Formats: sequence, C-alpha cells, structure tokens
Amino acid sequence: MADCVFCKIIAGEVPSDIRYQDDKLIAFPDINPLAPVHLLIIPKKHIASLAELSEGESPLVGEMARVANQLAKKEGIAEKGYRVVINCGRQGGQGVSHLHMHLLGGRQLSGALG
Repeated sequence: MADCVFCKIIAGEVPSDIRYQDDKLIAFPDINPLAPVHLLIIPKKHIASLAELSEGESPLVGEMARVANQLAKKEGIAEKGYRVVINCGRQGGQGVSHLHMHLLGGRQLSGALG
C-alpha cells in the first residue's frame, strides 16, 4: 500500500532501527514507546488488520509470537515478563492499518487483563 508507513519501512523508504528481519516478518521500535522496550513485529505482506487475515495467512500470527519471544530474550525482558498485544480496528486501538504485534516490557506494566 503506497500510503502505509509500515510498508514504507519495509521498502526502506522510511528509516527505522530494524531489530529483526526474515523473509516474512520485520521488527522495529515503536516511535511512541509506552515502555522501555516497545517493539513492533509486522508481516512484510500488507494485511490491514487481524480481522483481514485469511486462513492461509493465520500461521503468521504464530511466527510473530515466536519472534516476540526471541526479541524479549534478546532485549533482556523475558525473565521478568513482558506483554504482547495485537489491536484490531480503530475502536480496538489500532493506529496503523497494517497488522502488527506490540512487544512491551522493561518495567511493571499496569492494567492486568488476567
């Protein structure tokens, strides 16, 4: 998508501190971090939201979680704990219309969900 900032990061048109990259996924810091570690893990293929994920694309979410675990270890937050979040749609808090997973940690996070 020509107007998608995440697609522009993937294409190298917008600079970012890439922390992980493979043939399907890329991860980089959130520009408005909510924790000392706040990374975004996104598929390279433009998928607007979790609701737009096709059955054949659903394994991407598992790959995103695998990368989140790997990055949590690399960033030194795995042992104390961290949060992963996928917001879906505007009312769900999704700010960019490109599927992405937030990895947050490095401090006590509030708002326990369970």
